[in-house]
Amino acid sequence: MKKSLIAASIAATFALTSLTTLAHEHQSWQDTLNQAKGQTVYFNAWGGADNINDYIQWAADRIKEDYDVTLKQVKLTDTSDAVNRVLAEKAAGKNTNGSIDLIWLNGENFRAMKDNNLLFGPFSQSLPNYMTYVDENARQSLTQDFGTPVDGMESPWGMAQVIFMHDTATLSSPPKSIAELLTYAKAHPGRITYPEPPQFLGSTFLKQALYELTPHRKALSQPADSVDFDKVTAPLWAYLDQLHPVTWRSGQTFPSSSEEMMRLLDDQEIDVALSFDISAASVQIDKGNLPDTVRSYVFTHGTIGNTHFLAIPYNSGATAGAQVVANFMLSPEAQIKKQTPTIWGDLSVLSYAKLPAAEQAKFDALPRGIATLSIEELGQTLPEPHSSWVGALESEWRKRYAQ
Repeated sequence: MKKSLIAASIAATFALTSLTTLAHEHQSWQDTLNQAKGQTVYFNAWGGADNINDYIQWAADRIKEDYDVTLKQVKLTDTSDAVNRVLAEKAAGKNTNGSIDLIWLNGENFRAMKDNNLLFGPFSQSLPNYMTYVDENARQSLTQDFGTPVDGMESPWGMAQVIFMHDTATLSSPPKSIAELLTYAKAHPGRITYPEPPQFLGSTFLKQALYELTPHRKALSQPADSVDFDKVTAPLWAYLDQLHPVTWRSGQTFPSSSEEMMRLLDDQEIDVALSFDISAASVQIDKGNLPDTVRSYVFTHGTIGNTHFLAIPYNSGATAGAQVVANFMLSPEAQIKKQTPTIWGDLSVLSYAKLPAAEQAKFDALPRGIATLSIEELGQTLPEPHSSWVGALESEWRKRYAQ
């Protein structure tokens, strides 16, 4: 009898503690909402794709409507520009009311901000929508950003995976590995290319090639300066030395972006384009920028994938507003809209299992797009190397190949 009473008492105490914690979290978030009202959030985000810019504007309209927070996108060509601005503000002693309130980033840019104490937080794990809908165990990239622990210092926004695209009217069987790509390029000079590093997709192409070519894959999860960089990367440079002479414009110049590659594909100047957006081909077909015979595909043994995030600089003057924006971006409404192929097609970071049935049904009902691969067709996602590899590879590439 006494044991039953003790058990009941423990259960009652646990329930009361849980209710108290929930009440505290609710009040804490309500305080954040109250503080955010009237704030303007300057959101520094890559601005190279019209459909993504349009999505951000849609989100801005919804956030203004629901929370009285004004979201203003500052369009970037390179995310490192925003990181350097925050770093410069810290060096100048501008520790409050900085010029940036929210940054779209991942990888080496996140690592640079974290290492230099340029981030506000931790905050992401206390966002209501994060607590409700995100399952950190679903994939490693939610908690390890290119090998850097997230530690709640950035909020997941979406997931991406490298895809390739080809026009089935002119190329029925595209190359499905880095080795096959070289064989194809040699047989069809001038028809293959990739974006110029340090453009992020160009750098990702280097990582994809390195992953497939090096016999030392385990080294890629370590900091680049802690391994024999020359030995690990030797097969990559040997490969590129053969590839460049038979690429578009003989490797004397490279496309600036995925968007330029798709224009070249549309103009039939090249045979294969690539993107980090699984719906890129469908979006451009829908806009009339690619023929409806273009299709997406991935390499046989997988392609690199990652999670991208939203982070708040340490000196933001609108940290409450920035958290409201990050929380809205994690709402089922915003994630469903973002995953719609003709809007953006960016993969959701939400756990399907944690969604209410009504929201699951909305995800289920999303059209896939004429050239968009299913989750099953996307196949294996290869892990990003440690973030330090990006700078190391870009530096060595420029030393060898920059004109």
